[in-house]
Amino acid sequence: MRIGELTRRTGVSERLLRYYEDQGLLAPTRRASGYREYSPSDVVVVAHIRNLLAAGLSTATIADVLPCMGKDGERLIADCPELVDDLHRERERITASIHALEAARATLDTIIATAPPTLTRTAAT
Repeated sequence: MRIGELTRRTGVSERLLRYYEDQGLLAPTRRASGYREYSPSDVVVVAHIRNLLAAGLSTATIADVLPCMGKDGERLIADCPELVDDLHRERERITASIHALEAARATLDTIIATAPPTLTRTAAT
């Protein structure tokens, strides 16, 4: 299938599909005309990429872990020990980011709490 059809089937823009190709996440074949040719399985690969992006992974990390991911139907499964270690590291990175954002929010809450009530009500409306 051509890129327009993959866009239609996945809801992902052509530009983003080309970016995924540049990042090594998709590897369409090329016709003699130069057009990209995607396989039906690329629809599932794009869904996996989107799922891993939603999990907070970068495209560089996805490029490393995607080849090691197994599939149970359309569901991704961690299929090798190195992958589980990488995913644990990514989870720790995300947890650290969450803690940093919570600390920043707490600091802002403290500063907001010092404002006179008239300013707080004005800002809220």
